[in-house]
Amino acid sequence: MRPDDEALIVACIPSLRRYARGLTGERDRADDLVQDTLERAWSRFSRWQRRGELRAWMFGIMHNQFIDSLRAQKRQPDYGAETEIPELPVRATQADRLEVRDLDRHLQRLPADLRAVLLLVAVEEFTYREAAQVLEVPIGTVMSRLSRARERLAALLQARAEAPAASHVQRIRAT
Repeated sequence: MRPDDEALIVACIPSLRRYARGLTGERDRADDLVQDTLERAWSRFSRWQRRGELRAWMFGIMHNQFIDSLRAQKRQPDYGAETEIPELPVRATQADRLEVRDLDRHLQRLPADLRAVLLLVAVEEFTYREAAQVLEVPIGTVMSRLSRARERLAALLQARAEAPAASHVQRIRAT
């Protein structure tokens, strides 16, 4: 591997971390996913053979690693249920940070296939063709999943926006 090849891989790390965080919703799991992706990319770099964009190839590795980990989790018995995300997050005065947190929670409620395509296209700015290559699906599937992901996310965000007004009305009626 040439030094400039190493630099290309290292340049992908910030985007990989952002995508991993969006997929997993947890910093530690995201860091593990990035580490696994980098290890696999280094060990299989000769297979890349410059047939396409390195960034898309690396994201493809990460996506496959993530799907493999989901499948492995399903095979593991669940010994303790994790804390559920509250249905309606409470908005405080630290609006920007809380809005990002809420958005992340809503993203985590989307199915993995919809979340992945939304993150690739909307956050990482992949073209539909690049996203299709990463996810190993036809472009039409990317477009369909993206549309469904946007609709579901919009519905979740709309429900959040309407919730505080409804709870306020209920408190007034109770008094």
